[in-house]
Amino acid sequence: MQFQRGRGQLHFFCRSILILVLPVFLLLVSFGTKVWGEGVIKIGVLEEPKTLNIWLASDSWSLKVLSQIYHPLYIREPRNLRLIPWLAEGQPVYDKATLSYTIKLRKAKWSDGSEFTSQDVAFTGDVIREFGVPRYYSAWKFVEKIEPLDDHTVKFHLGSPEAIFLTRTLTTPIVQKKEWTKVIQMAKGAEKPLGQLLKHKVEKPVGTGPFLLTDWRQGAYIFLKKNEDFFGKEKEMQGFVLGPHIDGMILKIFGTTDAAVLAMRKGSIDMFWWGIQAGYLEDLLKDRDVGIMTNEKSALYYLGFNLRKPPFDDVHFRHAVATLIDKDFILRRILQGYATKMHSIVPPGNTFWHCEGLPAYGEGLKREDRIRKAYGILSNAKYTWKVPPLNAKGEVGRGEGIILPDGRPMKRITILTPPADYDPLRAMVGIMIQEWLRMIGIPVLSRPMGFSSLMDQVKRRRQFDLFVLGYGNLSLDPDYLRNFFHSKNDRPRGWNMSGYRNPEFDEIADESSRTMEVDKRRALIGEMQKIIMRDIPYIPLYNPKLIEAVRHDRFSGWVKMLGGIGNTWSFCTIKPK
Repeated sequence: MQFQRGRGQLHFFCRSILILVLPVFLLLVSFGTKVWGEGVIKIGVLEEPKTLNIWLASDSWSLKVLSQIYHPLYIREPRNLRLIPWLAEGQPVYDKATLSYTIKLRKAKWSDGSEFTSQDVAFTGDVIREFGVPRYYSAWKFVEKIEPLDDHTVKFHLGSPEAIFLTRTLTTPIVQKKEWTKVIQMAKGAEKPLGQLLKHKVEKPVGTGPFLLTDWRQGAYIFLKKNEDFFGKEKEMQGFVLGPHIDGMILKIFGTTDAAVLAMRKGSIDMFWWGIQAGYLEDLLKDRDVGIMTNEKSALYYLGFNLRKPPFDDVHFRHAVATLIDKDFILRRILQGYATKMHSIVPPGNTFWHCEGLPAYGEGLKREDRIRKAYGILSNAKYTWKVPPLNAKGEVGRGEGIILPDGRPMKRITILTPPADYDPLRAMVGIMIQEWLRMIGIPVLSRPMGFSSLMDQVKRRRQFDLFVLGYGNLSLDPDYLRNFFHSKNDRPRGWNMSGYRNPEFDEIADESSRTMEVDKRRALIGEMQKIIMRDIPYIPLYNPKLIEAVRHDRFSGWVKMLGGIGNTWSFCTIKPK
């Protein structure tokens, strides 16, 4: 009897183990080449999408998936980022007299096999305008009417000239009218229509893109299959022959960078779709089948001043601070070389809009020469010291007791930064700026602060001296210059966090927002950059490079582009080896 009981317990134990292990085993097997095939690329991601509802999606993980499914009328080509026709057949035709644009559409199909028409385009814009969809509304609110002229021609009537129509309105993803009509009708009847629309659950989105979602195992993977009806199949665009040339992509969810990098080294994934820190490179580069790719980002990390109070309202003080900041040191010692120096608010990788030849304060100077130059700037502006940083012989020492032009001692200045556990790079940059300013006698302390508290202090309360912040994903259209520095945005929670006010800048910024001719607008954007770098309410510091890892033993044909290799051009052109 004792033996029988033991055997029964053993049987129960083995069954329990089998129940626990079998799903994991099957999941692991499902990632094998035999199941997915040689034509399926395996991509590592950290998280799964928060939603497949295109109206709600704003997180990068949702957008990575949805950008393969929903496509716009125009996209940017990878070399110089100019907008080119995508679902549109040609360039928009502008009628200045009627303030309208007419666009011819390609013959394309939705992933359910139905025809893509101008009705879908009009429907998309009407939903955004009627519901005030937050993610897209600012780029559509000035559109008065969208008129389908025939199945493949659509006309946009604008209420006012708005430059972002070309760069943001026409790059909005288009949805299928058939898929969303019933959803919209139900939302209109709800107490809160927008809320009803945003909470609608989408499981199998219908799109015009190169892939369609066919399988999603929560917490494990997402499978995107090649869209056989993709309009770009076998077309040549910008020197690329579009596919997709792969059968599909599987996005495997890892949760941590450590786990994804380990999978890359083992050959379990072909690409890690996220930027990696330089600390991982040594191990990855040991594998000859792993390739490291670096690309520019559309990002800006900067030091901001509070121009609403002295001494930060003094441009001479700001010039002196800019001269003391050693951007080469920041790049070399803090960012390990994986960044680009910034001398404008518009990143250099955004080649069409970036203005060259702007002031590079202190560029190429040694530490003592920086101190001498900054001392000269402040001395000429009537600042004095109890102990100057230069003695009578012109030798550099440590300054003490700086006194403002009005005779008052300079109060202690605080540099607010995110904490090291949020962003160690910005925290360290704050400490280095602190040390450089102290050398000339400026009493300053770098203070890390929780990110939400920092933003509250800077943007809502506006009680600060200096801050180090950044934008990791700036729009490719530089209208943010107007948002960041226009006087009308100097208000609590406004985007003009520095309190910069300049009527000359405001006038040019307003004109740029109304200018529909691209080359003329480009010149205006250049003037705006020159003014900002003359007055420097922000000191642009650096733009981190995006470091990505791929295995090149199974697939080739990645397309480098601002923002990384995980772009439409790559996924339409990569091929199995």
